[in-house]
Amino acid sequence: MLTHLGALSAPDLLAVLAVFLLWAGSGWVIEHPPASRPSVSLIMQDYRHDWMRQFVTRQPRIFDATLIDSLRQGTAFFASACMIAIGGGVALIGNSERLRGIAQDLTIDPATVQVEVKMILCLAFLANALLKFVWAHRLFAYCAVLMAAVPNDVTDPQAYPRAAQAADINITAARNFNKGLRAIYFALAALGWLFGPWGLILATLAATTVLMRREFVSQSRDVMLRR
Repeated sequence: MLTHLGALSAPDLLAVLAVFLLWAGSGWVIEHPPASRPSVSLIMQDYRHDWMRQFVTRQPRIFDATLIDSLRQGTAFFASACMIAIGGGVALIGNSERLRGIAQDLTIDPATVQVEVKMILCLAFLANALLKFVWAHRLFAYCAVLMAAVPNDVTDPQAYPRAAQAADINITAARNFNKGLRAIYFALAALGWLFGPWGLILATLAATTVLMRREFVSQSRDVMLRR
């Protein structure tokens, strides 16, 4: 494997560098957008604060409990999917003959492209996504506990401060969930490396474009901004 890493060409190394720059850069722009053009992720933070303020006076609070449980189930689903994908990828790398057979089916020369190394890039993004989803799942659980700690009496001085704490934890959980989703986008883009450095760059540009469009110019964003 180390021999394969050393045999990577300069275009391959530049393509991998571009992938990590686009991954980190797109994440930073989405989480720190210009004030004149907020991203969907940032807009949703305000809605999460509004949710927790409404939660204080909502009786009964079954709807809120159901919603937070749904968010936890979503993170658990993606975490499980990542674990299955990582297991499949590791098993595929361990079976070099099968992996080379797939490369031949894709008209790729397995002797020159270091297919195993190229699969590792995809697995790295999947591993990152798994860690983000696991942490998001834990944070949504914390949020549920904080919500349960909000007093039923609206006049209680702790009611709205506790709700604000729950909102902040909810936002942190959602931020990690979104990071996991972005990692999945780039894991799929990483498969483009099987078709060479240009395949990797084009797939990464496509993934980045889809992410940025959905965050900044999507129809759902326009609906969220509607007053």
